[in-house]
Amino acid sequence: MAVARFRANSDRANLNCNRTPGNSNAELGITQVFLGLKMKTYKNLYLSLCSQENLEKAFKKARKRKTNKSCVIEFEKNLKAELANLKQELELLSYKPKPLKEFAIRDPKTRKIHKSAFRDRVVHHALVNILDPIYEKIFICDSYASRINKGTINALLRFDKFKRIVSSNGKLINEPYSNNSVKGYVLKADVKHYFEAVDHEILLKIVNKKIKDEKVIWLINQIISNFDSKTNGKGMPLGNLTSQFFANVYLNELDYFVKHKLKAKYYIRYVDDFVILDNQSLILRNYKKEITNFLKDELKLELHPDKSKIIPLKKGIAFLGYRIFYHYKLLRKANLVNFNNHLASLLSDYESDYTTYSQIYDSLQGWLAYASHANTFNQRRSVLNSFLTNLFQKPLNITINI
Repeated sequence: MAVARFRANSDRANLNCNRTPGNSNAELGITQVFLGLKMKTYKNLYLSLCSQENLEKAFKKARKRKTNKSCVIEFEKNLKAELANLKQELELLSYKPKPLKEFAIRDPKTRKIHKSAFRDRVVHHALVNILDPIYEKIFICDSYASRINKGTINALLRFDKFKRIVSSNGKLINEPYSNNSVKGYVLKADVKHYFEAVDHEILLKIVNKKIKDEKVIWLINQIISNFDSKTNGKGMPLGNLTSQFFANVYLNELDYFVKHKLKAKYYIRYVDDFVILDNQSLILRNYKKEITNFLKDELKLELHPDKSKIIPLKKGIAFLGYRIFYHYKLLRKANLVNFNNHLASLLSDYESDYTTYSQIYDSLQGWLAYASHANTFNQRRSVLNSFLTNLFQKPLNITINI
């Protein structure tokens, strides 16, 4: 049987939405399923995974921006021995992850985060180093979470493009009440309790369609099973690199269903949140019904009943921390409150020497860059002035260019 060496982002396939912007298929981020041909599979990956070079690379990635953490310092003291032990455990298939440490954060709702031991994080990076290049070739263009050159801002820009298309460049409804009263609709949906609901058996079957190395499958099973979930055989811990990666692998099945079965043109997914834009609400209602059935039957997932709705573009769409209207964007109030709380916590840690100025600065700069994509000049100025005042413990009369 012929083997199709399929690259979703291949220029030769004329499907890439980044390198060939003139191509109509590429504009929509469409990948192609070649029915009747066998998908390329990968064997003999485990030797590369366990190699000294890969483990050293994994250590450097796991250490990034955490060099002052005690667990990193301790590991690095005996780096050669630690990596040698990991290498031996992996090669002998005796590796067993340490129990996860659980803690809670409010963002704004309470979330349980599970932290892996540092040595296990090195293994996570070693695994993703091998698998990511394989899956990056088949992920659709419009999946934006935990991927290089994607992210929140690029997803937002894509949404802006799609809203212009479905509204015919801002064509107004009959009897508009503002210049944002444009035509078009959005199916905004959220997978209910996604990370808790991922089925391990289904995930391994999905992975096994491409990865035919039994030892790699064994390692994946070791990692995903190291989580004391509410339901046996389900769930992935929030906070792990592997959870982020496999979250994309699992819902790549949904991506292909939406793009190739439903043939939805204007689809964007960010982890378990996704939107589909269209100029007809009836089409979106049908999409919602089909997606609900697909998730239930194929992935044992369900849409959140309160967070999955069809919304007119004119009302503004809450997506990725913004409220998006046709002519402007607002930052959601919860986002501003959360960041102010986060900044206060960082300043408290700074006073106690638990964090550094550069870490606070990086966090502030990241948020200001994020907020700059909405109409938030006054909010950004307020946050920055508050930060400087608290840092230097006195009011400052300064001019800020933001």
